Amino acid sequence: MSHRPLPGRRSVLRGSLAASAALTLPAGLGAAPAFARSGRPEAGWGVQTGDVTSYSGLVWVRADRPARMIVETSATESFRAPRRWHGPLLGAGTDFTGTTRLHGLPSGEQIHYRVLLADPDDPRRTGEPVTGTFRTVSRRRRDGVRFLWSGDLAGQGWGINPDLGGYRIYDAMARLDPDFFLCSGDNIYADGPISETQALPGGTWRNVTTEEKAKVAETLAEYRGNFRYNLLDANLRAFNAQVPSVVQWDDHEVRNNWYPGEVIATTDTRYTEKSVDVLAARARRAFSEYFPLPTLRPGAREGRVYRVLRQGPLLDVFVLDMRTYRNANSPDDQTTDPQGILGREQLEWLKRELARSRAVWKVIAADMPIGLVVPDATEGRPNFEAVAQGDPGAPLGRELQIAELLRFVKHRRITGTLWLTADVHHTSAQHYHPSRAAFTDFEPFWEFVSGPLNAGAFPASPLDGTFGPERVFVKAPAASNVSPAGGYQFFGEVDIDGGSGELTVRLREQDGSVLFSRTLQPGRVGQ
Repeated sequence: MSHRPLPGRRSVLRGSLAASAALTLPAGLGAAPAFARSGRPEAGWGVQTGDVTSYSGLVWVRADRPARMIVETSATESFRAPRRWHGPLLGAGTDFTGTTRLHGLPSGEQIHYRVLLADPDDPRRTGEPVTGTFRTVSRRRRDGVRFLWSGDLAGQGWGINPDLGGYRIYDAMARLDPDFFLCSGDNIYADGPISETQALPGGTWRNVTTEEKAKVAETLAEYRGNFRYNLLDANLRAFNAQVPSVVQWDDHEVRNNWYPGEVIATTDTRYTEKSVDVLAARARRAFSEYFPLPTLRPGAREGRVYRVLRQGPLLDVFVLDMRTYRNANSPDDQTTDPQGILGREQLEWLKRELARSRAVWKVIAADMPIGLVVPDATEGRPNFEAVAQGDPGAPLGRELQIAELLRFVKHRRITGTLWLTADVHHTSAQHYHPSRAAFTDFEPFWEFVSGPLNAGAFPASPLDGTFGPERVFVKAPAASNVSPAGGYQFFGEVDIDGGSGELTVRLREQDGSVLFSRTLQPGRVGQ
């Protein structure tokens, strides 16, 4: 293992998160962070960084009132001779959130930062600084890369349980000290209200509750409140202050199984707003406010979630958006499907970026699986939500678009591709091979599934034989919607060795223990 040492990170976290400790919810996570409205601006929701590169990164914060965001960075935790960055004015228009872009940073170094919030009318009046740290991407191959991924947070009514210590999985992930964390979607469950209690076999699950989580989200304020809810958890806030994020979205940021143009049935009385496009616009705005995404920053030209993250000579991460451009959920058995699940523009972008990538490994971060059958049971329709529809024959529907991509990878001889996803609330490893497939014009590849982080766990999804998947490993409950108290909470780890270039995937449980491990060799088109 040639991963670089991490000087000072543990000590800086012990000191820098002292401010976060003061934000721990009183009475066992039972209330929101307290703000002294008559005092100075406060950052009670912690800090986080996102989409860090070899020379830049975004720092996020939320204030409790109008404030000017100021970021100071230093090479040491003492903050001697810090570099200062003047960020935006935080106001009600962004729910008092904001990001500041740091640039011109040294490559492959530990960056210590602190965020101060200044009174807009008196810049000398600043609140208590909130501190964090992150590593910039190294340009040196020998340093290696290690990151984690998972998804699905606070789903099925299982929220922050003070009796269990909240979202404990984030503490286990933080102990591995990754370079970044890839969240594969379902960062919130906007369609999943959280009540004070839920029944457990032989007991009761107790939730922290808020007003915005008492019903399905429809208004912008309710969507914002869903994102704030998760930040009530001290484990998550501490993790955010230590580990940069790479975030994508899926359905529950808006509504279960949503697609563009959908109209909610009149029989679903939970919603007074029936246009999913209206809901999606509000959700997208809140999503852009609560995560540091460069393509969704105010004024950003791209205005999109899909993007590629260059992580040095060993790794490029291709972050997909399998929601915004998809066609309607259907039986998915059409023989032509130009729109598919990605849309034509995103598919062509992905092909171009894969072809021009010179990284040893090319991770395709998908918010939905390829060969696992995910039905859309909304209103009892025989429709399908992901790519596969259970027909093991030649590609149909959305499979046609994936077949086009796989064929492209083969014929352009693009090496080192693998797929990571979440969504299905269990963990598994699938190997795809043309010798087992109905469609054969592709090279073998792996798909690894992880999650949930804190949500109901579900049985393993059936496989579709079109691309020849073989389930090499799976851990899933026999029953549906098993609570986090019953286990089956998962995250994955990707570890790329700087010397050999080998990539090792480890599927881990909530406490960090390894369930499954597979090492892949570099420089191959398929394996």
